[in-house]
Amino acid sequence: MAKKDSAKKAAAPATITLKHLAADIAESQDLSKKHAEAVLTDMVDLITKHLKKGDRVRIVGLGILQVRKRAARTGRNPATGEAIHIKASKKVAFRPVKELKEAI
Repeated sequence: MAKKDSAKKAAAPATITLKHLAADIAESQDLSKKHAEAVLTDMVDLITKHLKKGDRVRIVGLGILQVRKRAARTGRNPATGEAIHIKASKKVAFRPVKELKEAI
């Protein structure tokens, strides 16, 4: 059983974090890792700020991020089948550009 569990973990895709991206940028752009990480952190903060204001954020070569409103609706509890009310909410939607879709 232990071999099956380790095989499942090995098949999982790698998770790339902000630190990994910063290290790659630092290496390719001749920057310090700390500086590259600060730039990426600031970029994330700016994107968040603009999304909170309701702006769309277009990143060339990647896609468009925007906030979409989800209306209140009635759902069902899957365990009991009971109808429940789901509040209205907002979600961040991402639409990739054609080049990214084709690259994947």
